[in-house]
Amino acid sequence: MALRHAVLAALLDGEYSGYQLAKAFDVGVANFWHALPQQLYAELAKLEKDGLVAGRQVVQENRPNKRLFRVTDAGRAELEDFAAAPPKPSFIRDDLLVKVQTADRIGTAPVIGQLEERAAAAEAKIELLGKLLRGMRGEMDEAEYLIRGERIGGYLTCLRGMAFEEGHRDWCLRIAAVLKERQGARAER
Repeated sequence: MALRHAVLAALLDGEYSGYQLAKAFDVGVANFWHALPQQLYAELAKLEKDGLVAGRQVVQENRPNKRLFRVTDAGRAELEDFAAAPPKPSFIRDDLLVKVQTADRIGTAPVIGQLEERAAAAEAKIELLGKLLRGMRGEMDEAEYLIRGERIGGYLTCLRGMAFEEGHRDWCLRIAAVLKERQGARAER
């Protein structure tokens, strides 16, 4: 997947300025695609040049003018082609896993600390995603929302983000506990 597809998908919800797109990415898309604001602005320019998004200038009083972007018919067609293409396999690329791989050779104390920090960060993300999910559902329970909700794509990706973060948190805590136990066993020798 290219950043262009993630941007096009985010713009399906309506017109966004670059700033609003960055906020939408930070809240909704970040659980499956990370991009810095400057990357988003550069991608918007490319998409507009390619005719996949259309931008318009909005004149504001007492504030700088802004540009709003929306997906064009060509952009929708690009997303339809993307959705129809077979997905590439997922893979993990994480420097923390390299550190865990070497933990029994180079020492575990720093790795344990990093695992615990990562678990805490995952817990914070779980809370954020839970809040987002509740906000999307409104008064509906999840089962009802999944059947009757107007737009469930963002909800479904948040569910995946939640499952990822829960699994990541649990793994980090388990591995930190294993490494601590090994440290204790070695100290007793």
